Amino acid sequence: MIDTTVFQNKTAVYYTLGCKLNFSETSTIGKILREAGIRTARKGEKADICVVNTCSVTEMADKKCRQAIHRLVKQHPDAFVVVTGCYAQLKPGDVAKIKGVDVVLGAEQKNDLLQYLGDLHKHEEGEAITTTTKDIRSFAPSCSRGDRTRFFLKVQDGCDYFCSYCTIPLARGRSRNGTIASMVKQAELAAAEGGKEIVLTGVNIGDFGKTTGESFFDLLKALDRVEGIERYRISSIEPNLLTDEIIEFVAQSCRFMPHFHIPLQSGSDEVLKLMRRRYDTALFASKVKKIKEVMPDAFIGVDVIVGTRGETEEYFEQAYKFIAGLDVTQLHVFSYSERPGTQALKIEHIVSPEEKHQRSQRLLNLSDEKTQAFYIRYIGQTLSVLMEKSKVGNPMHGFTENYIRVEVATDDSLDNQVLSVRLGDFNEDKTALKGVIL
Repeated sequence: MIDTTVFQNKTAVYYTLGCKLNFSETSTIGKILREAGIRTARKGEKADICVVNTCSVTEMADKKCRQAIHRLVKQHPDAFVVVTGCYAQLKPGDVAKIKGVDVVLGAEQKNDLLQYLGDLHKHEEGEAITTTTKDIRSFAPSCSRGDRTRFFLKVQDGCDYFCSYCTIPLARGRSRNGTIASMVKQAELAAAEGGKEIVLTGVNIGDFGKTTGESFFDLLKALDRVEGIERYRISSIEPNLLTDEIIEFVAQSCRFMPHFHIPLQSGSDEVLKLMRRRYDTALFASKVKKIKEVMPDAFIGVDVIVGTRGETEEYFEQAYKFIAGLDVTQLHVFSYSERPGTQALKIEHIVSPEEKHQRSQRLLNLSDEKTQAFYIRYIGQTLSVLMEKSKVGNPMHGFTENYIRVEVATDDSLDNQVLSVRLGDFNEDKTALKGVIL
């Protein structure tokens, strides 16, 4: 039993790097600490506890994690510093040596963080507490709002795919999940808190059911019956796991939005083989075609990695041509980063940083063209928008069902309301369409 009296009137700050799943998990950690009597520090206030939830998807992510830790230690010099997340799991010894860090927690320990705080006395040296990747078994549930309108429901964790460039299976362990019944309960709690939209998150969400003998499609059907939730969005789902059955279900559902995020990673079949991906470009193109056949208005986001080992100029040109021909809305472009322990390091032909940058810029320009063309189609139309509270001095924003970002005049009373909005032209920086509430 943890003695929480030591935590009364203590304050904490939280810093999260990386994916939506990390943000969801940090929010859950924050809730656990609040229930123990620890409040979130106010702006400018020195905190008693710092929690850093790290990412390690690229070398740059590792660098940002170190910078964030150093910055928080400087800002809160007397705070008890806890570092967790993917970087902490992969490099616990390195993180523990950073000045000011007290405890480093791996993937298995993350949601038991409270028990590692002790009496909050700082350590002489950082202590690393992790479990080897093969022994990570637990699934920690998380459904969190954070400071946003939408909730993020963690439905799955870990990955069994072991793509040649990726360390995520090493950082998060094997694929695992909670039960459909537990997911439905969390969605019901979100609805009771006034939640209107839930984003389904995980590492490889289409793989849901590995540990419970259930399926992702069955999960979607169960969540679709939860009263009070008006919108669901499916976060990144592998193309080989995005079945026609799921696509058709989303098309006829009133609650699942016409919005998909599908990792392609490369538009070259040769590079996909080097990456050890489980599909080819023909399969990917067929999924995009199927979505557009049954949901012409669907927003489709696509992940692409440029400059991987083995991506010759010829292969990149093949990839660019393939992606340019896809009826997709937006590209999330990442430059390849070498990760220790990955099989990609055995592949010959290294792409120079300059060439990576040029290729990345070409794809980002292509993405802008595709996104703006998609938005232009809806200028003058009236669509439903879920409004989100704005920061002081900024316009208010929200998203249509098909994920068009809309900007309106600020009115905090509209927060978390689904409203009919007539869409106008682009805003000044072309990140949204201006809207008029009807």
